[in-house]
Amino acid sequence: MAVPGAGSAPLVATDEELVSRILAGDEAAFELLYQRYFKRIYRFVDRRLSNTADVEETVQEVFFNVFASLASYRREAPFSAWVLGLARRTIAGRFKRKRHPTVPLLPEENGEGLETRDSPLSREATPHEHYECQERMLALENQARELTPEQWQLFELHHLEDRSIADLSRELRKSPDSIKSNLYRARKILLAG
Repeated sequence: MAVPGAGSAPLVATDEELVSRILAGDEAAFELLYQRYFKRIYRFVDRRLSNTADVEETVQEVFFNVFASLASYRREAPFSAWVLGLARRTIAGRFKRKRHPTVPLLPEENGEGLETRDSPLSREATPHEHYECQERMLALENQARELTPEQWQLFELHHLEDRSIADLSRELRKSPDSIKSNLYRARKILLAG
């Protein structure tokens, strides 16, 4: 009597096999690929970004980019190298998007100081910008009402007072995972508006 699976190929699919299955429409194959690479991508992004919320958001963006770009994977290099390259480009893109306008500290050579007419420091916001700001603040306030007192406290301590998860865990006598979970839910509620 033959033993099922004896002498057959291993049941673990290679990255390239998973890519082929995903491109053929197999959603379960993407879940397997996601599980296989999640921890590695998370560690990779976490070493480069300081804010946990940014890390989590960037990891999701990396996997979105992986899925959207799979057809361009040419199999010339190992899949893991391709994924990490995509993660590197995603992080670089986030840094480009997060750049804020800068203002020179010293007067420019043409004799003008910081108080120029076109300077962001001296320009009044337009009525439309005031309106948009007020609308965003109202939406955020409405969403904040849906937070539990614990979620609000954790959000305020971590994001507004820049306290670390480890500090909050010690101070509040809660596990880091519990704190991260509550912060995740709070951000999700606030961003839903």
